[in-house]
Amino acid sequence: MDHSRIKEEVTALYKKLIEAWNHRNAKAMATLYTETGEQIGFDGSLMEGPEEMVSELSEVFGQHPTPPFVSKVKDVRILGEESAVLRAIVGMVPPGQTELNPELNAHQTLTAVKRDQEWKVELFQNTPAQYHGRPDLVEAMTEELKNTPDK
Repeated sequence: MDHSRIKEEVTALYKKLIEAWNHRNAKAMATLYTETGEQIGFDGSLMEGPEEMVSELSEVFGQHPTPPFVSKVKDVRILGEESAVLRAIVGMVPPGQTELNPELNAHQTLTAVKRDQEWKVELFQNTPAQYHGRPDLVEAMTEELKNTPDK
């Protein structure tokens, strides 16, 4: 098993997902998921399967000026030759602003599986990173995102 190749391929899948979000392209996002894939959003909403994702995300993108993600992959854990978990941190620069809004920082977790020689998303979760009562951790995360070449 070539661990470095698997890590590169799973990271590439994640970057495609982030790029699709940043381009506000619901269909491109949904095509990255398995038929049973799920996405848990920043607000806790659950989308199941590509069809629901296209429908729900098209509505979100149509009704809200969703900010693009600035991301940094922190870890890729290989669970087997055909499964892995990627963990990343993200921030967002809201429309009309030039700086990351620390209130929008999040941890992202992507569970990837290989289906028919192609990596797909089985589960993607976006969890707010507010570190309640610990503003130094919010600030440290924001600084790390500001200084990452992985944007």
